[in-house]
Amino acid sequence: MTAQQPAVKKYIVKLSAEERNRLDVLIQKGKAAARQLLKARILLKADASTAGEAWSDSRIAAALDTSIDTISRTRQQLVEEGLDAALTRKHSPNSARRRIFADLLTRHGGGADDPFVGSGTSIIAAEMIGRACHAIELNPIYVDVAVRRWEAFTGKAAALEASGKTFAEVAEQRGTDQDQQNNGAARQEA
Repeated sequence: MTAQQPAVKKYIVKLSAEERNRLDVLIQKGKAAARQLLKARILLKADASTAGEAWSDSRIAAALDTSIDTISRTRQQLVEEGLDAALTRKHSPNSARRRIFADLLTRHGGGADDPFVGSGTSIIAAEMIGRACHAIELNPIYVDVAVRRWEAFTGKAAALEASGKTFAEVAEQRGTDQDQQNNGAARQEA
């Protein structure tokens, strides 16, 4: 029977005094995101410099109630990309929302029907993967938000199919019509 050899760490955390101080201040203030505070604690516990504690990953995982994978990724980010990268959450361009939406659209014939579009997230997701989205929303405020989000995302101007009027033209006309209605109501009350 052979004894288990301890794993040799590929990414050794050695923080400078300035980095340790920065992490200590971040934790003491407690105003950062929970994930950022967790990563700061991981780095302080994993620090193998003379001022550090050099805890094992399993000890850190138990003490901070996190996974060894999270600790490993945090070590790797620090060594390869620096302290800021280790503390900052990165959003992948291949986000889960995009993959999930693409999968759903592929299973259901390539288009999406969203009867409660809200702020337009499904419209943006469909646009990201080059698919059609048929959206319905009863609340005009949400319709305006969804259209503005789509315009900002694509850089295109939304237009009514029947008249060809752009969203901006329709909004301007609605504003004028609304002003006239409000003035008429005010005159009737007087």
